[in-house]
Amino acid sequence: MAEKPRECRARVTALRALTPDVLEADLALVEPAALAFDAGQWISVPFGPKLVRAYSIASSPRTPSALTLCADVAPAGLGSQWFRGLAPGAEVAFKGPLGGFVLEPGDRRRLLLVAEEIGIVPVRAIARELAAGGFARPATLVYWARDAGWLVHDADLRALARQHRGFAYHPVTSAEGEAAGVVERLVTDVDGLVAYVAGGEAMIKAVRAVLMARGLERKAVKWEKFW
Repeated sequence: MAEKPRECRARVTALRALTPDVLEADLALVEPAALAFDAGQWISVPFGPKLVRAYSIASSPRTPSALTLCADVAPAGLGSQWFRGLAPGAEVAFKGPLGGFVLEPGDRRRLLLVAEEIGIVPVRAIARELAAGGFARPATLVYWARDAGWLVHDADLRALARQHRGFAYHPVTSAEGEAAGVVERLVTDVDGLVAYVAGGEAMIKAVRAVLMARGLERKAVKWEKFW
């Protein structure tokens, strides 16, 4: 179970470029020594009075002494420049954990996961947490990107689908259509379904409209907006 948000400090231990514009940073907790969080949550990094940037936690809640953050730095704004400038040994101050884009305790409904580009970070964290429990709840993931180069966790998710019969994975690029169109083709029955959708506002609205047209209640669509 996640802790209440608190001020934290951590130290960068490693950095990786998944693509030229998608970076990961591993952090070891300093204060506190461990942070309880739920898959799908995020942290906020301060850059001045009333100026913060949010970063989804990519790593597992099962390793609370370390966090992995993943970011799209293509926008080249303040947060992007900061993330690009991280180096091993650097100290990071942040507040967390934050966010309610998490699985509800005791919920046994079938899962539809939909992610657009960097929105895959919390969605993949949720999928991997489900995998750790053997996918007791069946889950389907639709992962959309402008091209194959932006499907940054494609190989990992394909491996997850091969290992678990309860997990279906559908990677899609713009050449094949939009995420909402794929959802419309895949989802014919919304009985006992809950959806988690992360990405841009336009995609979230389009997917939600498709599901509601199928009869899914609005509150059964959880979302995390990245832009």
